[in-house]
Amino acid sequence: MPTHSSELRISVYGHPSAQPESVADLFGATYNTDAEGSEEVAIFVINPNTGVDEKTVSNWVALDEFQTPRLIVVTNLESGEADFDDAVLLANRLFDQIVTPYLVLHDDAGAPCALISLETQDITDYTSNPHTVIPSEAEHKTLVSEFVEEYRSHMAVMGEGSFAAGLLFPAIPVWIEKNLGVDIVKQYLAEINP
Repeated sequence: MPTHSSELRISVYGHPSAQPESVADLFGATYNTDAEGSEEVAIFVINPNTGVDEKTVSNWVALDEFQTPRLIVVTNLESGEADFDDAVLLANRLFDQIVTPYLVLHDDAGAPCALISLETQDITDYTSNPHTVIPSEAEHKTLVSEFVEEYRSHMAVMGEGSFAAGLLFPAIPVWIEKNLGVDIVKQYLAEINP
């Protein structure tokens, strides 16, 4: 079921292995194979296990002309050898400078289970429904301290409203079945005023 009003035109781009149609359904968007610039925001879906195809890169470049706000949604985190960091490296190389406002935390079995905010350092635990937000412990803060500094520095330069202006490109980890990251994507989409 779509989660946004039909007034906001959202396009989703990405290789079929990244589940762009499922992402489009989740956010009330349209899955497109060719960028025309008619959307108000675009979501680019990456599967870190299969990479980014040439068509997805050309669609990104096509939207540069329109300065379209763009999000990167990283899917398929629960399977394969590659992870969120691998997808971010790809996006930085193939798209533009990407910002990661959240990092993935894993459970004892290695499956993604939570996200830690680099802005607040709070942890969103997706192992329960509804998810819970808890303060991070000192060990988490130590582990992400370099990433926090980098994120804050980037945000100080870009400023508030830079995503909606099409200047900031956040990458968000999403596991659809567990609802992991879905709330964060919705928060970014809510910043766009049609």
